[in-house]
Amino acid sequence: MVDLPTTARVVIIGGGVIGCSVAYHLAKQGWKDIILLERKQLTCGTTWHAAGLIGQLRASSTMTKLAKYTTDLYQKLEAETGISTGIKANGSISVALTHERKEELYRSAAMARAFDVDVEEISPETAKKMYPHLNIGDVVGAVYLPNDGQGDPANVALALAKGARMMGATIREQVKVTGISRANGRVTGVDWASGGDTGHIDAEYVVNCAGMWGHEVGRMAGVNVPLHACEHFYIVTEAIPELTELPVLRVPDECAYFKEDAGKILLGCFEPKAKPWGMNGISEDFCFDQLPEDFDHFEPILEMAVNRMPMLAETGIHTFFNGPESFTPDDAYHLGEAPELRNYFVAAGFNSIGIQSAGGAGKALAEWMETGEKPFDLGGVDISRMQPFQGNKHYLFERSKETLGLLYADHFPYRQKATARGVRRTPFHQQLEKLGAVFGETAGWERANWFANEGQPREYQYTWKRQNWFENSAAEHRAVRENVGMYDMSSFGKLRVEGPDAQHLLNHVCGADMSVPVGKIVYTQFLNSRGGVEADVTVTRLTETVYLVVTPAATRLADQTWMQRHAGDLNVVITDVTAGEGVLAVMGPNARALLQKVSPNDFSNATNPFGTAQEIEIGMGLARVHRVTYVGELGWEIYVSSDMAGHVFETLHEAGQDMGLKLCGMHMMDSCRIEKGFRHFGHDITSEDHVIDAGLGFAVKVDKGGDFIGREAVIARKESGPKNRLVQFKLTDAEPLLFHNEPIVRDGEYVGYLSSGNYGHTLGGALGLGYVPCEGEKAADVLSSTYEIDVCGVKVKAEASLKPMYDPKSERVKA
Repeated sequence: MVDLPTTARVVIIGGGVIGCSVAYHLAKQGWKDIILLERKQLTCGTTWHAAGLIGQLRASSTMTKLAKYTTDLYQKLEAETGISTGIKANGSISVALTHERKEELYRSAAMARAFDVDVEEISPETAKKMYPHLNIGDVVGAVYLPNDGQGDPANVALALAKGARMMGATIREQVKVTGISRANGRVTGVDWASGGDTGHIDAEYVVNCAGMWGHEVGRMAGVNVPLHACEHFYIVTEAIPELTELPVLRVPDECAYFKEDAGKILLGCFEPKAKPWGMNGISEDFCFDQLPEDFDHFEPILEMAVNRMPMLAETGIHTFFNGPESFTPDDAYHLGEAPELRNYFVAAGFNSIGIQSAGGAGKALAEWMETGEKPFDLGGVDISRMQPFQGNKHYLFERSKETLGLLYADHFPYRQKATARGVRRTPFHQQLEKLGAVFGETAGWERANWFANEGQPREYQYTWKRQNWFENSAAEHRAVRENVGMYDMSSFGKLRVEGPDAQHLLNHVCGADMSVPVGKIVYTQFLNSRGGVEADVTVTRLTETVYLVVTPAATRLADQTWMQRHAGDLNVVITDVTAGEGVLAVMGPNARALLQKVSPNDFSNATNPFGTAQEIEIGMGLARVHRVTYVGELGWEIYVSSDMAGHVFETLHEAGQDMGLKLCGMHMMDSCRIEKGFRHFGHDITSEDHVIDAGLGFAVKVDKGGDFIGREAVIARKESGPKNRLVQFKLTDAEPLLFHNEPIVRDGEYVGYLSSGNYGHTLGGALGLGYVPCEGEKAADVLSSTYEIDVCGVKVKAEASLKPMYDPKSERVKA
């Protein structure tokens, strides 16, 4: 008989390094009645064959903070548990074989300084001294991180498991979860089987840490966990007598990494076209399994590696290994509470960085479960970013062919995924495609990012300099600033909130006052209890009982979930109507003139002032126009039902021909919005950024009557003054480009980094937004300093402003 409790506070599914970390951190927080169930043996899925690389620098400050915590934790575990984690801070070297890769590495080194990670740009010759076996014939640059290293993956997991047990957690092997129960939108427990025994555990929380089984375990509860296993290859050489301890070596241009371990070299790869695995499910018996060898697949990597490290030509191969690892559609792992089910949490899909992520991810998830709120900005890995369709198995199979290789591909700005495209198309897709649109993809939506000229290749040609579409987007930018442009905004999320209690709900979750007349549009944020920004939306009152909440495309599900979870027993219905309406933005000084050509309605300030909506006739159809802008110009967003969208597009496009109407893309929208200092959710404003620090106090009404989420935190920060200020910067040199995460240097000291960047074609230089710490300082103190932005290791002087550098009084918007 299997002796398992019938109740638990939390059941963790999966005994890999992630599940063990979650159990450890929950126990560390003082949680009792923790049960971890592993279908076979601890570490038997992916953990046991991981390479065990421990890197500190990640793509964001939050992920870097979690990676640094992981390293620190693993170094302490042996003393705590008596199990060696094999952690060595032997450093890492990444080398560049092209000047494009060198710029990427040097930009990442600048970012590392902003994130307080020790880093050093080194010459090829210095790399050779540190790694004597390296062929540097075509190496053009390198970066060294002294605190990176490696560890023993299985022992890390076993140490975490032992630590969890020492604090009272129960860990059971050979117990498979066979079902998950739920009631009233909450998880209630799990069914299990072991040998011939079966049972049920009532649980307050369930955590899916099932790794490559995560998709299947999610489906048991009606939860979408998009991930797919791929084959991951490495070889281990015979012992090499002259080999001494070496840093981890990465040669991303050859898709390879090298790890010295016990006098041998482990050579692994992230090849450009991966081999998905397990499309038809994973064998019931899978446990410490290897997959069949495929030397033909690995041979091109090995050939390059022998040239890169000639000693390998004289060394035998001891082990050829192929094992499965799970990958997500965007190469970011899944963390957090599932949008479909309360108290069902996920930590899965770690994209080959599970060992270096497990400590921080386990800690962050445990804190999230404790408080019910993200402890800091985790938007990049929050599972609610995933769209429902992304759980489609065919989609995952196709996308996973690319995502494994993207780990070591050039991480060019604006790089678009190439696989699993064309799933979601707006009502205007075909018209835009015929007229030269070059599409990117966001949340599965195909979006026109720029328009090619006749005869110009309709493709991205990636570089860290000005890309092939730079002048196209500049022309689109000028059209919106000087004449009139039109672009497709249909992908933005549209949530219809209706019912007798719609106003009550929105006043509870929004910072602004929703008690407004019908037709009024309100810009506002959803706040958390700390005053951080959970969503950035516009809300239009359509009738006395109906509102339309418009959200960024990628956060539609998260924002809908936020409202639903705060609705409680209110009499309100929230419906996703995104696909029901197409949206065309008509923007620029001549936007009013264009609309007057196609509609008998009045678009004057008297009838349709900024921040209001009205129903109109347009061509032979009907639409609703919202007078708002994200580009800082006179303009309207035209909402039209999908059945009439084609007609309205043709009507506007034809009427605009003699006015010089220009079709525009999303790149134009971003360059215009940053000139105007408009915030971009997920970059400039996140759950970690206080709404007052972000300069959005005007969008919060603390005296609107009644409580709302975050009200006390807003009042407190208004009284104390901001701890940080979001500052707009413009480089004085017109040549360098800004993207995001470039360090901010204030009076010679590194103080922060840019949250977003783009080129301001009207202002004549690259622009960025970024937070400057300023506790106790006045605005004038912040602006009295001298600023520079570190661009790829070069400090470039920058002008700073707290007001929009373009049209600071919004006179153009309200013309």
